Amino acid sequence: MKQHRVIALGFFDGVHLGHAALLRLAKARAEALGLPAAVLTFDTHPDTLVFHQPLPLINTLQDRKWIMEACFSMDEVLVAHFDRVMMEMPWETFVDDYLIDELGAAHLVCGHDFSFGYRGQGTPEKLRARCAARGVGCDVVDKVTLGGITVSSTHIRQLIRQGDLEGAAQMLGHPHFLSGTVEHGKELGRRLGFPTANIRLPEGLLAPAFGVYAARVTLPDGTVYPAVTNVGVRPTVGDQLGTLAEAWIMDYDGLLYGHTIHLAFYRYLRPEKRFSDLDALRAEVLHNAQQTRDYFTRFPQ
Repeated sequence: MKQHRVIALGFFDGVHLGHAALLRLAKARAEALGLPAAVLTFDTHPDTLVFHQPLPLINTLQDRKWIMEACFSMDEVLVAHFDRVMMEMPWETFVDDYLIDELGAAHLVCGHDFSFGYRGQGTPEKLRARCAARGVGCDVVDKVTLGGITVSSTHIRQLIRQGDLEGAAQMLGHPHFLSGTVEHGKELGRRLGFPTANIRLPEGLLAPAFGVYAARVTLPDGTVYPAVTNVGVRPTVGDQLGTLAEAWIMDYDGLLYGHTIHLAFYRYLRPEKRFSDLDALRAEVLHNAQQTRDYFTRFPQ
């Protein structure tokens, strides 16, 4: 027997305040109907195929799934493979054959700007009408604004690129973060007195503005520590390791190689820069550490 679901539709990059409104409504509808609350997202952003260029994303697919399951209690995250077949699928086929017949949608929830099907011909209005004809419920969630600006993944990407992580957090509803596996480096930080946990930014992920941030790190056991974090290419060292996030986890003494950590960015402290020598670098990092402690003293949450 086919499983019926309430399905929230979208890509959900960043899982921001607008997405939150959509997910909460889908969860409420599911509870009222006694059905699982599901999310349909895609493995590739449609713009990558449509415009033939990759779109740097706020989150990895794994982190998107984690937010939706852990923070919004969604029962299922369904991941559709977005390829040319799906891109060229007529919108009616996407609704009838895929959403309703294959995935068992009993109720659909989408955002005000959701488009789908060949050349984006499917609109929220068409979806609502098609669902009514098929006896399927449908909600269209209006835009969410903050300070007169529509909350969108596009705008949040711009804030992150600029290093405005506090502005991004207001629109996301949570700090911008990334998860990654700690890699071995040259252990220069350890020799200078501040060992770092190094995470390579995953391919396709948007890099915050290069520089130093007040951040927090969540370890595999769930404990949280403040961290001075540099994002960039290490110009003083010049080791050609590519773009890394290097977190000096303050008040922690342990080895994390091979473990996955969760790195949340709170405030941009300074741009990445080349120092005249390692002593100057060490002095600046210690200054940034004090700035980080001061920040979390003022804003403890």
